[in-house]
Amino acid sequence: MGEVNVKIFLENIIDRLNFQSGLIKEDEIRNLKTEGLVDIGAVMLMLPEDMVETLGLDIFGKVIVTYANESKEECPVAGPVSVKIGQREMRTDCVVGKPRSETLIGQIVLEELDLIVDCNAHAVKPNPESPYLPMLKMK
Repeated sequence: MGEVNVKIFLENIIDRLNFQSGLIKEDEIRNLKTEGLVDIGAVMLMLPEDMVETLGLDIFGKVIVTYANESKEECPVAGPVSVKIGQREMRTDCVVGKPRSETLIGQIVLEELDLIVDCNAHAVKPNPESPYLPMLKMK
C-alpha cells in the first residue's frame, strides 16, 4: 500500500485575527507549506518543534504520546493553528514533535475535514457523500 503524504498549508490563527483587527499587515501572518504523512493510527496533528517556532504557536500544555513501538514520551501541545488540505480548512492544536521530525496528520484532522484515505492512489480525498463541504456526525 505505501505511505500517503499530502501537501498541507499551516497558518498562525492569532496572526490572522490580528491582521483582521488591523494590528499587523497581511504579510506578517506566519504560515508555511509542507508535506505531512497521513497517519490513521495517530489522533492529533503533530508538527516538528522548528515548524511550531516558525509559526509562532503558543505552547500551553503537555500530553503523553504513545509511539508505534509502544514507547511513551511527554510532549508539549501548541496552537492554535489553521490547517488546510486541498480546499478544506480547520483550526486545531498540535502535539510538538522533535525538531525536523515528520509532520503527522491524525484522525482529528481527517474527521473534521471529512477526508477519506485512498491508499491505492496515495492520496486523501473528500468524502464522496459530501464533495463540497465536510459532513460531520453530531449523534
